Amino acid sequence: MKVIFSPRFYEVYSHEPAAEPGRMEAIVRELKGYEFLKPRMAEEKDILLVHTKRHFEDIRKDKKVFELAMLAVSGAITAAEISFKEPSFALIRPPGHHASPDSAWGFCYFNNIAIAVKKLLVEGRIAKAVIVDFDLHFGDGTANTFRDEPRVKYHHMSGRSIEGIAEFLEKHDYDVIAVSAGFDRHVDDWGGLLETKDYTEIGKILKEYSEEKCDGRRFAALEGGYNHEVLGKNVKAFIVGFD
Repeated sequence: MKVIFSPRFYEVYSHEPAAEPGRMEAIVRELKGYEFLKPRMAEEKDILLVHTKRHFEDIRKDKKVFELAMLAVSGAITAAEISFKEPSFALIRPPGHHASPDSAWGFCYFNNIAIAVKKLLVEGRIAKAVIVDFDLHFGDGTANTFRDEPRVKYHHMSGRSIEGIAEFLEKHDYDVIAVSAGFDRHVDDWGGLLETKDYTEIGKILKEYSEEKCDGRRFAALEGGYNHEVLGKNVKAFIVGFD
């Protein structure tokens, strides 16, 4: 298991909850036993795989946000590439699943997971993919991106329905499992729904199906999760199951 992370993700780039000081530190403290790799900066051509030129230029107006958003995209791309050898987790921010091709909201700017999956498709490394999103909020940006793309199936977890993830993975074929890993569904976070142990169970399900159906290829990227007291423990619990 590799964790993709840059110290630049400690930087506070806005007043949004996803950018709060201490958020990334809380996760890094819990993951000290894992190998960390630094991503390079993404390129404009990567962003344009999913987003319009107009949207790219709009985000570029804020230098601080733009640089970290580009680095986050690269983190997801790196995690996707590593997934061909071993599972990986992109510990990145800003998050991305609310970023559609020509718009973004919900603390997101570029759609990290969508760009990573699209790049694998365009490069011919995969023929089809599934994206599992267990963040509290529906990833409208990801759904919008792949609405007319039959090679990619998107699933957003509903309520406490961990079993729904297994049902979704059972009925589709895919070459990689990409995961939008949001931790705001926790009982002590915004959602008030899942226990820490539930994230381990989610990770185990994703691991099991990836090994059964796509040679173990799986990667995840951080989305939400805002209670710093439990966030690191929840991320680690997921990785323990996912690894």
